[in-house]
Amino acid sequence: MSTQAPTFTQPLQSVVALEGSAATFEAQVSGSPVPEVSWFRDGQVLSAAALPGVQISFSDGRAVLRIPAVTAAHSGRFSIRATNGAGQATSTAELQVTAETAPPNFLQRLQSSTVRQGSQVRLDVRVTGIPTPVVKFYREGAEIQSSADFQILQNGDVYSLLIAEAFPEDSGTYSVTATNSSGRATSTAELLVQSEETVPSKKTKTTVSSSQMETSQTTVTLLLGFFMFYYFYFLEKS
Repeated sequence: MSTQAPTFTQPLQSVVALEGSAATFEAQVSGSPVPEVSWFRDGQVLSAAALPGVQISFSDGRAVLRIPAVTAAHSGRFSIRATNGAGQATSTAELQVTAETAPPNFLQRLQSSTVRQGSQVRLDVRVTGIPTPVVKFYREGAEIQSSADFQILQNGDVYSLLIAEAFPEDSGTYSVTATNSSGRATSTAELLVQSEETVPSKKTKTTVSSSQMETSQTTVTLLLGFFMFYYFYFLEKS
């Protein structure tokens, strides 16, 4: 059986949480054999006993740490370490607890685009808010779930919808909502995926068939014949 060192396919993301609300850290890790995970806060091993109320779980490569009601004392640097016989990997993020709030605000909104069939499509937004907003993507009003065809990614305050291979049926109205306890914001755009048939083709040279050429030659011959007939006719009369 081959071994593979742990890799975070989805690293931790920093969180800004309102005092008294829940804060969640989540990471996705792969490796063979299945890694063991450990959590740390400011470099110290973290457990349910060390931080009362904290909820820690790990299943199918998905590691989650949730604090149901944060206080200013929970602020700090949280890390997760994944270890197996082939090596280890670490991911780190910050928890900031604040009493201030701010509704979601799009610093970068969705942009409409037209692409060819088979292209990879990436729809990006950048959004801020306190506490950190929950961001969801929709197509024609239906929520999009992460899958092999549609990946939802996050890197700091940038959220992306990645379509691996776009087809005409993926065309439509796409929207993204960002929601927190202070409000909600929405951004919408259109995606048009052109099929191969609708993509303008290159100009082609004009060609003339042999039958068209024969018809043209016959017409010229007849006209020449009529011309010669009338020429000699009037020549004899004169």
